Order: sequence, then C-alpha cells, then structure tokens
Amino acid sequence: MSIDVLFNPTDEHRMLRDMVATFTSEEVEPQAEKFDREQVLNRDLFTRLGDLGLLGITVPSEDGGAGMDAVAAVIAHHEISKSDPGFCLAYLAHAMLFVNNFYHCADAAQRARYLPKVLSGEWIGGMGMTEPGYGTDVLGMKTTADDQGSHYVLNGTKTYITNGPDGHCFLVYAKVEGRVTSFLVDRTCPGFSTSGPIHKMGMRASTMSELVFDQCEVPKENVLGGIGNGMTHMMRNLEIERLTLAAMSLGIADRCMDIMVRHAASRVAFGQPINRFGQMQRYIGEGYAKTEAARCLIYQVARMVGPDSRARLGSDAAKLFAAPVGKEVADAAMQVMGGSGYCTEYPVERLLRDAKLLEIGGGTLESHQKNITKDLTKQVCG
Repeated sequence: MSIDVLFNPTDEHRMLRDMVATFTSEEVEPQAEKFDREQVLNRDLFTRLGDLGLLGITVPSEDGGAGMDAVAAVIAHHEISKSDPGFCLAYLAHAMLFVNNFYHCADAAQRARYLPKVLSGEWIGGMGMTEPGYGTDVLGMKTTADDQGSHYVLNGTKTYITNGPDGHCFLVYAKVEGRVTSFLVDRTCPGFSTSGPIHKMGMRASTMSELVFDQCEVPKENVLGGIGNGMTHMMRNLEIERLTLAAMSLGIADRCMDIMVRHAASRVAFGQPINRFGQMQRYIGEGYAKTEAARCLIYQVARMVGPDSRARLGSDAAKLFAAPVGKEVADAAMQVMGGSGYCTEYPVERLLRDAKLLEIGGGTLESHQKNITKDLTKQVCG
C-alpha cells in the first residue's frame, strides 16, 4: 500500500481533501481570529458547509448526503482544523454528533422532517449526553422521560453542549424507567430552553451552553430507534466521534509543525538560523515523529469504522495517542517562537488553547485507557 492510498484511498477522497483544503485556506482562515475573539459561531460560514455537502458527509446520497465514509469525515475535520479548530468543533457537533447519529437511528418519517434543513445548515444540531456531575459516567445520568400517553415529559439538564446556544435540534439521551433512550428535541418543544453561553479557554468559535428540560413535552414520534436503545446509538457513534476529534488534533499539529519549521529556518540568533541549535531540532524532530505516527494511526483505524463495523479498541487508541499530540506540538511551536508565539498576533497561541479540549471532550484520556485495558483483557484472557 502506498502512503497516499492510506490517506486518500480513492480519487473521491483526494478530491474531497483538495476541496476542503481550498475552502479552509480561502474562507476559514481569514475569519478564524475574529470569531475566536468574539466567541460566537460564524453562522454564514456554517451554511457554506451545507453548500459544499459537508454537513451530511456520511449520509447516503439517496437521502441527500455525500455518501462517504469515516475516512472522508476524518479528512474534513483534519483540514478545517488547520485553520480554525473552534469552528470545526461546531461542525463536528452538528455533522457527527447529530446528523450521523440521527441518520442511523431515525426512521424514514423522522429523516424526512429533519434531514433537509440540517443538511443545508438552516438548522444547526447538537447532542445532549453530559450532565452536571455525570460526564464519563454516562449511565449515572439523571435526565428522565415519563410516558404521558401522546408524549413524553423530560426533566433534567445537560451541560457543556457544543452548539447549544445556536442549535435548533438536539439528539438527547434520557432514561425511560431506567432505560437509556434517544429523543429528538427541538426548539418547538414546550419546556425546552438553553442557558446563556458557557465561556471557554479555547474552541471559542463554537458556542456552548446547558440544555434545560423543565416538564419538556416531546412527541412520541420523536423517540429515536425505540425505548431502551440509546446506549447502542451512543456507542456506535462514539467511534467516529473519537476519530474526528483525533483528526482535529492532527490538523492542529500539522499547522503548528509548518509554523515551527518556517520560523526556525528564518529566525536568526547568534549569527545563524535557530534550526541549527540542538534544542530547536529536538522540538522539530520529535514533533514531526509524533505527528506522523498520529496520522498513520488515525487513517488506518478510520478505514475500519462504519455503521455496521465496530473498532472501539482502535478508535480509543487513536484518540488516546493523537489528542495530546496537537497540544504538545503547539506547545513546542510556541517555545521555538518564543515571545512572538505567546502573542495573539500569531495563531499558535489560539491553537494551543484549542488543543486542550481534545484531551477531554468525546471521552477523557483516562476513559480511553480504561476502555483499552478492558477490551485487551477480554481479547487476551477471554
């Protein structure tokens, strides 16, 4: 297998990468600093993702999507994150956490009601899983749904929800008589609201809030995939979520490697470029090695992930390894740049802030260590 075949398995994947890279360079990069500073989502740019067919990248073409796979999703997140990881996080929450998950657990009528508007970007979506006091401990969730005949009544709160302030519709997990169930909740449901924005260290070009359910009335036709099937939906979607989060870290690392190498070649100290000094060579060499290792792992695992194929061990390993790489390479780039890297005039400062979330969101590093140990023990010991 040639190395290009690993990262661009088909001509379609290569064309996708070229298209997203051009979009990122021409449209995402110029606005990144502004929307990070203002801490708001660029809604007009988000709609452009719909124009390009990226909001339904994993949805079959017969249902209005791009009909592509997990590798394509990785490519899109990888390329966009080279310029604006915060904007890319809003894209991930919509295209992966809502659209991809919704599509695979919705029936035809539900798809007909929601897909056209979420694929165009007219409606922004998100997913409600984390609760105050219950993050990794998903089964401890306290949000309940009570059967009231024609509808369910939801009570509870979800927190740290990306796209919360901007979203129209959310895939929400709640317990029906103790069984985790997926619900489709939108702004038309009485008793549903969102809190004010939760401000963050990084990823500021995406917005975050709580989702609040106070006697929230959800129609019976908004149950997704039947009562008690929520954990199946959640686990199936976590793999592609973790891969795309890992791809975001790779995008940060790629951009920071480029900045670091260019700066070290042009910055002169003591009469010579600083890339002649061993300390700088260590940052560049180790950063490159880690970035390339993450690239190979992410794309190899992505080839194994699909709606009907599971690769939890691989997706956990990919995110466990890759998530710290973006942060480490951004930190190295800042060290090589010195004071200039620490200033907001250059993107490294923003990319380093953005990178930290990837060690937390979509599963903490510790949760991946736990999952890998559990799965390997079962695999080896039976």
